[in-house]
Amino acid sequence: MQKIFCRPPKILAILFTLVGGSFLPLASSEPGFVSLFDGETLAGWKLVGETGAGYYIRDGNIYCPPGGGGNLFSEKQYANFILRFEFKLEKGSNSGLAIRSPFKATNIASDGMELQIIDNSATRYQNIHPWQKHGSLYHVFPAKTGFLLPTGKWNNQEVTIEGRSIKVILNGHLILDVDLD
Repeated sequence: MQKIFCRPPKILAILFTLVGGSFLPLASSEPGFVSLFDGETLAGWKLVGETGAGYYIRDGNIYCPPGGGGNLFSEKQYANFILRFEFKLEKGSNSGLAIRSPFKATNIASDGMELQIIDNSATRYQNIHPWQKHGSLYHVFPAKTGFLLPTGKWNNQEVTIEGRSIKVILNGHLILDVDLD
């Protein structure tokens, strides 16, 4: 199993489509983990379907300004993996981590799979479905809620994909554990 240690999400075409938020690089301190983000450039990343200012590096973080975005994929693809990252959402942020998705500027959630990264507390999202909340496998399985830190705080997330098994740990709490079979 590939181990990936970063602060921006992205796998088997790791992707973000983020509205207002940041992702940080982590030093690879655990044996077997590799970093996806160097903290200075978007080297190793591919932006498809850029909108607005897309993404840029700010204070060592991948940042998506309001009105920016697109599908930001890791250039390297992974089958089974553990991905660790940190993220901070701004009010109303809505993003996703694409897994097993094509390098296309289409609807990642329907052409592949997407794990939600979203500000559940935003007024504009008060009536979303359970499978749309943070950590959920979009339109398939809802994640447990109540473990996302308030906007402006850094969250730690670990995603483990092994075969058809998907696990998401948010801030030390298992919020999603599904077998697609």
